[in-house]
Amino acid sequence: MKLIDSLLERNSARGLIEPFPDSNEMKKIYQAALRAPDHAKLKPARFIQITGQGLNKLSSVFYDFAKNELMIKDESVLQKYKDAPFRAPMIIILVTKHQEHPKVPLIEQKLSTAASAQNILLALESYGYAGIWRTGKFSFNNKLLKYLNLDDNNTILGYLYVGTRDGDKKKISNYSVDEFVSVWE
Repeated sequence: MKLIDSLLERNSARGLIEPFPDSNEMKKIYQAALRAPDHAKLKPARFIQITGQGLNKLSSVFYDFAKNELMIKDESVLQKYKDAPFRAPMIIILVTKHQEHPKVPLIEQKLSTAASAQNILLALESYGYAGIWRTGKFSFNNKLLKYLNLDDNNTILGYLYVGTRDGDKKKISNYSVDEFVSVWE
């Protein structure tokens, strides 16, 4: 598949099942991620890859965080958060490690991590896998950092749920470029 076709056809999967990429595929996928734009070559993007028993650990983190920090008492809501990691056989937590730099503000470092996430999603598609980027209460929340053993100089940008697409691709909307582009000549 040509790169442009891959870009035009990619969309988030509704459901994800096994298999997920093996370690050799993931190495290439992370190499693609690290090719994202990165002012001053700070490499702020970090990834926490979770599979197998790690999903149980993340489930406990989500449950404990929701109960202790979000103060959720409703057991059905807590169960929803506890079950969230099991929506895919692999999760990649997207983390930006902040670095002080006179020319590269924190927002630019976060944008670099976001670009690396897009590269991961495209690389997954190139191998025949799929993913979806989720955010919500467990993203951009400094209190969650301690639950994941991360220092305060990090930001969680979201979670890539990864696996093999379960079912057909969602219908892709056909947007009119003219609605989004202004041309100055």
